[in-house]
Amino acid sequence: MLLPRRAVLFLSACFFLILILTARSLSRPWREVPQVIGLGDLLPSNNASGSGSGRWNITRGHTSNDLYAPPPNFIPGTPKPPGYKYTKTVVVARTKEEDTSWIAEELPDWQRAVYVADDPSAPLHPPKNKGHEVMIYLTYIVDHYDRLPDVAVFMHSHQVAWHNDNLFGGDAAELLRRLNLNRVIREGYMNTRCGYGPGCPAWMHPGAIEEDESKQEEIMLARAWGELFPDEAIPNVLAQPCCAQFALSRDRIRSIPHARYVYYRDWLLATDLSDYITGRIWEYLWQYVFTGEAVLCVEETVCLCDGYGFCFGGDDEFREYQALEAKVTELQNDIGGWMWLADDLDFANDGVDLTSPAAGDDESLRQKIEGAENEIVERLQAAVERGNNPRNRALEAGRPWKEGDGF
Repeated sequence: MLLPRRAVLFLSACFFLILILTARSLSRPWREVPQVIGLGDLLPSNNASGSGSGRWNITRGHTSNDLYAPPPNFIPGTPKPPGYKYTKTVVVARTKEEDTSWIAEELPDWQRAVYVADDPSAPLHPPKNKGHEVMIYLTYIVDHYDRLPDVAVFMHSHQVAWHNDNLFGGDAAELLRRLNLNRVIREGYMNTRCGYGPGCPAWMHPGAIEEDESKQEEIMLARAWGELFPDEAIPNVLAQPCCAQFALSRDRIRSIPHARYVYYRDWLLATDLSDYITGRIWEYLWQYVFTGEAVLCVEETVCLCDGYGFCFGGDDEFREYQALEAKVTELQNDIGGWMWLADDLDFANDGVDLTSPAAGDDESLRQKIEGAENEIVERLQAAVERGNNPRNRALEAGRPWKEGDGF
């Protein structure tokens, strides 16, 4: 049976079109689509709450356009005009036994998000008590991503701790009262600790293969890095001041997609690494997550001046202040040792005369301590006075400043 003329013409056109497309395809160099697993491939298969089984949904054969999650765009923030009242929340991880009433008493102008790690009935609690503060911090971000304050500060539950710098007397409340929110807005991420030790300048080495008792998590870092950042090369060094307390701007948190925080938390839920090790690993990952920098050791003078208003005038002046503190500590140790020896000899009642000249030495030590302490107070008062001027803060931090700018 003969086909109608129109049908013949249509089939002929289709035939020639196929020939043209085939010729174009054959003229291009052939290459295989790489079988690579990217972050997008490793997004957890359970729901966004992160409370599922933790099994990974691994797929292959994607094109190069969707292999990797785009890196965050860490743009410096712009502070609001002087006098602007930032919204601010302190996010705290605690256990049922720990008391956090100090936050409401000492910081009435701060909003509070206190998560109880080991109480599923608490108003705020994580999906699982694992990873120390890491699970709490990630849960807060996952749960509040769309209603974040201008600034969120992530802290431990205790008010007084050794890792809060000496200038605050170890007091977290005093630290938060002095925190310069404008610096947090500018930087996006700010470690609340300025002191380098421990953590800086080169603390963790992910390539280590022999365990160091002082940092047991070090030999597990390479494995964790490969699982958390499969698209990124493992750095030689990870460093920032300890101890997992930091401030974030809303814009910096949102520079990272919500799904990635869910991914991080699901890794924490699924990993067979211990609660202790996962918490320690993340202590030296936060700066990378929020700045893209493996090593983030800000000069102490810059951190103290621009971050808290303690402006000593420069590095040399700050070192002189630290030398005074060390001198007082040494003298206090001397007098403490002498008093211990005196008590010990008196208890022994062996007839040793302690009245002279040792008693004179005792008084001399006390006078030296008092003199050094007075000098410390004077220098500290001068540093605070210098820090009350926003221009001085900008100068010490090495950033531009013009009349009318705030801190």
